[in-house]
Amino acid sequence: MNAANDLRDFYRSQFHERESVLPGACIPWVRQLRTRSLEQFLDAGFPSTADEDWKYTDVRTLARRRFAVAPASSAVLPALPAVFEAHEFVFVDGRYAPQHSHPGALPPGLRVTSLAEALAGDAGSIEGWLGHDGVAHHGLLALNAAFLQDGAIVHIRPGVLVEQPIHLVFISTGADDSAVYCRNRILAGAGSQATVVESYIGTGAAATLTNTVTDVVAEAGATLEHYRLQREGEGAAHVGTTRVRQARASRYTSHAVAFGARLARHELYARLEAEGAECVLNGLYAARGRQHSDQHTRIDHLQPRGTSREWYRGVLDDAARAVFTGRVVVHPQAQHSDAQQSNRNLLLSRDAEADSRPQLEIHADDVKCSHGQATGQLDPEQLFYLRSRGLDEPRARGLLVYAFAADVLARMRLVPLRRQLAAELAGRWLPAETMEVLLP
Repeated sequence: MNAANDLRDFYRSQFHERESVLPGACIPWVRQLRTRSLEQFLDAGFPSTADEDWKYTDVRTLARRRFAVAPASSAVLPALPAVFEAHEFVFVDGRYAPQHSHPGALPPGLRVTSLAEALAGDAGSIEGWLGHDGVAHHGLLALNAAFLQDGAIVHIRPGVLVEQPIHLVFISTGADDSAVYCRNRILAGAGSQATVVESYIGTGAAATLTNTVTDVVAEAGATLEHYRLQREGEGAAHVGTTRVRQARASRYTSHAVAFGARLARHELYARLEAEGAECVLNGLYAARGRQHSDQHTRIDHLQPRGTSREWYRGVLDDAARAVFTGRVVVHPQAQHSDAQQSNRNLLLSRDAEADSRPQLEIHADDVKCSHGQATGQLDPEQLFYLRSRGLDEPRARGLLVYAFAADVLARMRLVPLRRQLAAELAGRWLPAETMEVLLP
């Protein structure tokens, strides 16, 4: 039996073992979704470098392992630091954990439920979203749908202002070769305003897989600020997908931060489906050791007068590798679109590597679009200047690295979180007494 057939047999067996105990197992349309998705995965398998979208990210190490759905955890979790006041919902190894959550009093017009709870109660309310999931872009997306366990459903009613952030915390405590499959949905009603934070945390060094999908809908005039923080363990693999649909005059802002995992990839697809939609993608990734970090984005301007801004920066040390692929497509009817894209990478080691692929595809003739990328090392003249002012070399290098990354952090409006991320980043290169002076 060859390796590909062995892989298919393993996941087929896993599916038949787990199908009856997964949420929604008795609902016909859920069973159809799972079965259809499993067949898609068995046909496609894991992505390979022969696929242009995965050219620089090799997931053969994932295909060689056999990831089983993580069992319900009985681990004692460390207390989560209260970085900012929020409506907090905690998921442990792919399942909602009310005993660890602190939702507080939700304001009128905000509803947050778990996917498993929705499937056990009013499954018909989510069939239009989940039941019509189309053909997956690649095998890992299909695998998510086949084994989806739980997730958060956030519904913000039209015109509602949610003052405190909604914090969705996903904690992985699993042993080697355990997997978590989560599916989230965020619906921002017309004219609503909210901040949602997704945090992915690992508590150990086990070789685990997190496979997660978040669907976002911003209705007309809605404003949504969406933070995505990936800080999983050093042995983890993380594959996340965010899919965004925007209506007329809506504003969606993404802050995607990736500091953790041995292999991490985040795909972000934003569709500006109506006139005047605005989209901002703000990203920061830092990798060291032999970490591999892949940021893959696509913005589709589908209607006139859409605006998109994309700024991603990466800091790479040791033998780390990063990939940025950013594609902006301006469709024929999207006249007067305004799109800007920039990716910059800072290499702190001769062995670090960055592959940057900004792309513009324009099918309209009255647009304003630009893109650019730069990859380099620390400027020797700037380093010399700081050294000449009395700083030792490690402190001078740390200040320059921090200044490079701070451009992304400065766009984050959630100040306590911004300070925490700044401390984490600066702590890699700066002593504590210097950090206290720098933190915004």
